[in-house]
Amino acid sequence: MDFSDVIKALNQASAFELYRMRAAIDRVLAQPHWLDSIRSRLRVGQTISYFDPQANTACVAQIIELRRKHALVLESATQKRWLIAYAAINVDGADVEIREQPRQGLGRNEVAVGEVVGFIGRDQQQRSGRVLRLNDKTVTLQCDRQQWRVSYALLHRVVDAEALDGEVLGISLQTHEQ
Repeated sequence: MDFSDVIKALNQASAFELYRMRAAIDRVLAQPHWLDSIRSRLRVGQTISYFDPQANTACVAQIIELRRKHALVLESATQKRWLIAYAAINVDGADVEIREQPRQGLGRNEVAVGEVVGFIGRDQQQRSGRVLRLNDKTVTLQCDRQQWRVSYALLHRVVDAEALDGEVLGISLQTHEQ
């Protein structure tokens, strides 16, 4: 499914239409045959990938318990237990990235918590930092022991994630002589 096209269509809808659509989707996902089809493919102890909408990224976890409508999992990265909906589990290994084509910068669906992104500050200095939180209109970044709130439109990808805030990237060309 091309989520970029879906997002374009959703941007044309009113808030009421979006609310109604969300209610319809919730009803469909709550139908027993959807839950059963996912639950039948899962086992306690199985390592799974699920989508975390708050961080906008896929997470890896181990199933601790299978309940009627949710799975209790132990997230691998944080060792925290979460109760997640079966629909959030990526049983088919689908691509979870939503690629938007914004006019400039990065879209909210293109940034995930923990990623390193860059921006040019008001002082015209190039900065980069790790994403701490995704807000509605801005992203909160940790840049050189300071937190910055930056508009998504000002963000760009960082080619070398090891080069954080102020480090100069060195590029060397190697030629092979014969």
